[in-house]
Amino acid sequence: MSNQRVNATSPLAQETPHQVRLSNASDPTPGEPSVHELATIGKSLLIRGDITGSESLSIEGRVEGSINLPGNRVTVRRNGQVSATIAAREIVVLGHVDGRCEASDNLDIGSEGSLNGDVVVSRISVEDGAIFTGSIDMR
Repeated sequence: MSNQRVNATSPLAQETPHQVRLSNASDPTPGEPSVHELATIGKSLLIRGDITGSESLSIEGRVEGSINLPGNRVTVRRNGQVSATIAAREIVVLGHVDGRCEASDNLDIGSEGSLNGDVVVSRISVEDGAIFTGSIDMR
């Protein structure tokens, strides 16, 4: 079940409103914390700079710079375009990534995804039709 809420507790909420989606596999009981938080960069957005935080990120727009979410998942959606270094627990590429990727758990490149850059991973999955150019360092 998905809920959409504006994260009003963030200090950024007063300066730049952003949307946080809370997704749970099952309905939470009252007072129970959410299982998974997901921030989304929408299709029309261009972000230049460094992104850091402690929640998962879905990218449908463009990002240039660096993304550092070490305990979380970064998903580059089908329309997403990223020119950045990405460091996360999990990285899923369904769009286009140009830059170095470091995934402490796994990296998945979907059939319509493309990744141009070196990767450092524990596990990697590249579907038929995906494009990968670079080197792989398995750790």
